[in-house]
Order: sequence, then C-alpha cells, then structure tokens
Amino acid sequence: MTILFLMKPLEIMNPKKDTSLLFMQAAQRLGHTVCYLPQGGISITPDGLLFQVTSLRCTGSLEQPFEDLEDIVLNESEVDAVFIRTDPPFDDAYLHDMWLLDQLPDRIRCINSAHGIKTVNEKIWLTQFRDLIPKTWVTTSRNMLETVLARQKKLVLKPTDGFGGYSIFIVSDDDINKHVILDTMFSGANTYVIAQEVLAEATKGDKRILLCDGEPLGAILRVHSKNDHRNNLDAGGHAEKAVITAKDQEIITQLKPHLLALGLRFVGIDIIGDYLIEVNVTSPTCLQELNALDGYVHEDDLVNRFLA
Repeated sequence: MTILFLMKPLEIMNPKKDTSLLFMQAAQRLGHTVCYLPQGGISITPDGLLFQVTSLRCTGSLEQPFEDLEDIVLNESEVDAVFIRTDPPFDDAYLHDMWLLDQLPDRIRCINSAHGIKTVNEKIWLTQFRDLIPKTWVTTSRNMLETVLARQKKLVLKPTDGFGGYSIFIVSDDDINKHVILDTMFSGANTYVIAQEVLAEATKGDKRILLCDGEPLGAILRVHSKNDHRNNLDAGGHAEKAVITAKDQEIITQLKPHLLALGLRFVGIDIIGDYLIEVNVTSPTCLQELNALDGYVHEDDLVNRFLA
C-alpha cells in the first residue's frame, strides 16, 4: 500500500517524542510505501485529487530519521491511506486541507477522518458531556468571566485552539496579574476563552489515555515539573505509569459511539481525577512514552488494524 502522512514540516519533528514517526516506521516495516504530504500539497482536478508528496525511507536514526527518495505527484488512484498527523493549531490551512480530504473516495482509509477532525474542537466538543467534565465556561465576554472568577476565586484559563500547554493560566481573583492575564486571553476581537474550575487532583498530574476505535490502548500520567503547573510533556512534564480506573472506563464507554460515528479511530483523551479535560483528535501523541512504560511496541498492531 501507498500511505501518505499529512504533517507539518519534517524538520520541526522531535524524533524522541513523535508518534507520527512511529507510525511511519511501522508502515515501512510492514512493507508499505511511506510518503510525506505537506500542508497545502493537495489539489482538486477534474479527474480527482492530486497529491504532491515526497517518498521517504525511515532510517532508524534519531539524528537523521528520514532519507528523501523522490518528489512525486500521485493521483488518488495511487493512494491507499492518509494519516492526518498535522499538529495544531487548527487554522485556515488545516481547515482547507480537511475540506479537500473530505473528497477522498471511500476506498482510501483516512486516519483520523477529515470530517471528524473538522467537527471536534479538542477543548469545546466535550462540553456537551456535562456529567463528564469539570465546571466549564466558554465565552467571549470578559465581564462574565470576571464575575465567574469572583465567585470561583480561582480558574484555569486557556484558548480554544491552544496545544502543548501553551497559554494555559491559573488565575486567582486576587492575583495582581489578573487583568494582564485577561488582557492577554481576550486580546483578539470576539475571542472565545475557556475557563474551568481548578481541580485539586491536577497537582498529581493528568492522565493521557490513548484510544483505538474507542477502546483503550493504555495510559500514562503526565506530571508537571517543580517549576510549572502544566503537565504537558512539551511544557517540561514527564511521563509515569498509570492505570485505567473504572471511572476512566465509564468516560471511554460514553465517548466511544460518538468517536466511531465521526471516524475518529486514534484519539487521546486527558483526564484529571474523575473528569475529562480534553479530547485530542488532530495528532494525538504519547505513544512513544506508552511504549517505553509498558514495554510493548503498539504501532505495528495499530497500523495493521487501521489498514485492515
């Protein structure tokens, strides 16, 4: 099979952490042709979609993980699967790629589906499941948020399109920096801001559970450094072993039919204590950390399952 990986430039990849690299290596081990598809590399023509790609060979080296073989143009009849692994933010360039990939013929597997990725904002979509999440507000109204903050005394604030722990603030009503933080969060016109109650369990870390077709592969606990409140690995956190609890499984069971209906086959959910915090669908990560902690190479099984 010929498999395309839609991604940000390969030069910015961190081979020590990147989940996409594991999928590419697994696809190559399983005998498939691996091609890198850059953002904006898709075209619509009267004869169907065209893809401007670079065929690759994975080298196994962390210093130089790829060998570029050839820049080629493939038509849709020459493509068997597309792995959408573009990192957020979900901006206009991301959206346009999804609109074009919506026109893929049904025979081409798309992991995750373009329709599903368009539908699920990773921080807003889950607010429909009010019994699964902490108290959450999503608003463009600074006045409303200040009223909530005065009542709650402390909130977690984050943008709707943030990732990797960027622009996540814990703000108290009596914080001398409160107004500066709110200025930052509401800096754009009609900017939506997410506010959540502060959960005491966050001091212990947050749990990332990786799902395949709505079933758990495993979990890691992301724990913040001593100098930061953010548990994200990109923000200095580290990974520890974690177990999937009965409450975690309740959350997974409730989400599963929705994820399957949207074609979201590889998903990372984040849980603090008993509460769902995020549903990651654009390019879920932490597979390298899960492999290291449980001593199993998951990616071969996953690629085989996605392509079956």
